[in-house]
Amino acid sequence: MEQYLKVKVHAGEKKNRLEQKSPDTFEIWVKAPAQEGRANEAVRALLAGHLGVAENKLSLIKGATSPAKIFLKRA
Repeated sequence: MEQYLKVKVHAGEKKNRLEQKSPDTFEIWVKAPAQEGRANEAVRALLAGHLGVAENKLSLIKGATSPAKIFLKRA
């Protein structure tokens, strides 16, 4: 089953933190800077760990250069 996840990202923070606002909406703070996709990879790793899925099951489908992102979670 596929699920779309809405994520608001804060890059370059002091520590990593994830807050689940609803079943498919998250707000994530990551230490990684918003350069060369580093924050996106950190967000994907944090989100995968929270959801208990492998990182390769999450694809960033919208918002690569924006704080507002949409990930697709594949079963």
